Amino acid sequence: MGHLSTHVLDTMNGCPAAGMAVKLQRVDGQTVETINSFILNADGRNDGGALLDAQTMAAGCYRLVFSVAPYFRAKGVQLPQPPFIDDVSLDFGIADATGRYHVPLLVSPWAYSTYRGS
Repeated sequence: MGHLSTHVLDTMNGCPAAGMAVKLQRVDGQTVETINSFILNADGRNDGGALLDAQTMAAGCYRLVFSVAPYFRAKGVQLPQPPFIDDVSLDFGIADATGRYHVPLLVSPWAYSTYRGS
């Protein structure tokens, strides 16, 4: 059964990025449709579970937009204006709608990394 999930870890503070705003978008050429917007829970995950489940999963191009600078400002981190990292937009493809896609983000105000998790 296919599904898409995400998880964000704040590597500056060594904790899940609770309270970070995230958007899931479907990208089709120049057309971008926001499918879902949510705030990460205490574990740095979506309270609603999978972002796409077996019924809504479809092959195609997607984007996750993580609101990084607002998250760190809310934590009291002094950031320059403009911040070095504001939003992190991750474009990725789903080739197999029956597959499991997990998109973790490890982030600080100065760096980020991601990978296809399990």
